[in-house]
Amino acid sequence: MNTPNRPFAYLCLALSMSLVGSYVALSKPLAAVLPVFLLAWMRFGIGGVAMLHWLKKPADEPPLTPQTRRLLFLESFLGNFLFTICMICGVSLTDAVSAGVTMAAIPAAVALMGWAFLRERVAPRTWLAVVCAVAGIALFALSKPEQSSHMGQVADAKNSPNTAWLGQLLLIGAVVCEAAYTVIGKKLTGSLGPKRITSLINLWGFVLTTPFGLYLALDFDFAAVGWGTWALLLFYALAACMWTVWLWMTGLKAVPAAQGGVFSVLLPVSAALVGVLVLGESLTGMQWFAFAIALASVIMATLPSRAALRVGRGDRTG
Repeated sequence: MNTPNRPFAYLCLALSMSLVGSYVALSKPLAAVLPVFLLAWMRFGIGGVAMLHWLKKPADEPPLTPQTRRLLFLESFLGNFLFTICMICGVSLTDAVSAGVTMAAIPAAVALMGWAFLRERVAPRTWLAVVCAVAGIALFALSKPEQSSHMGQVADAKNSPNTAWLGQLLLIGAVVCEAAYTVIGKKLTGSLGPKRITSLINLWGFVLTTPFGLYLALDFDFAAVGWGTWALLLFYALAACMWTVWLWMTGLKAVPAAQGGVFSVLLPVSAALVGVLVLGESLTGMQWFAFAIALASVIMATLPSRAALRVGRGDRTG
């Protein structure tokens, strides 16, 4: 289980979040055809078949301890299962703008949880990067033209003040779940390889969604699903269950959780770019400005420190 160098780890984290944003944007047709939990169950099932050979324990890997087993369950329960429930229900009780602004807190939540549970020291520059990441994502969410026209309107009965507070609470829960996913993942990379973590998390995800998936599958007309949708489902399953998780866990082996959390800004950036390049959508000047702030946070978090540069110069001249 070799630890990758920092540049390669940064590349893995960036590719992971960019791929997440891409499949989120391209999977809109899936959500229109398949119920959410049926979609999740099929996604984990396809991913499990593709990763059967990853489940085998490598010879150089230690046996799973009770603590590691608990962490694997929590990684899947919080990062996959509970996050999905909190996000879907939260958005249904509030609105997309509220969700975007609340989810902007993920980099800060990751940094705080990494400091609290992993005892990671968060450098001042990383905190500044976190602030830029939060500002960039929140500004992008607030500047969506299709949402801004509704900001001054009163919520309808479905999103009444009596339920909006619950929706906001669920969105905060989604932020905590996503931050826990990164922090627990960082902990797991100390004893397990990225492939093994990815396959075991997916297996738990399949187990957790099976009751819901089977119930929904009994009354679903699979014959009505077109071949294009099946192809998109295959890409979605492999990307969501296999590629993105492996890239994320590989990057976390060499990068502190707080720095890794900053890369979450690439999710809305890549999703929006796919919308522009593939789906024919457009971006406002304010959204481009928000992206510039978000990308500045990644640059700020990944540039080598002065101490690292001094060490590097010393290695070359020594």
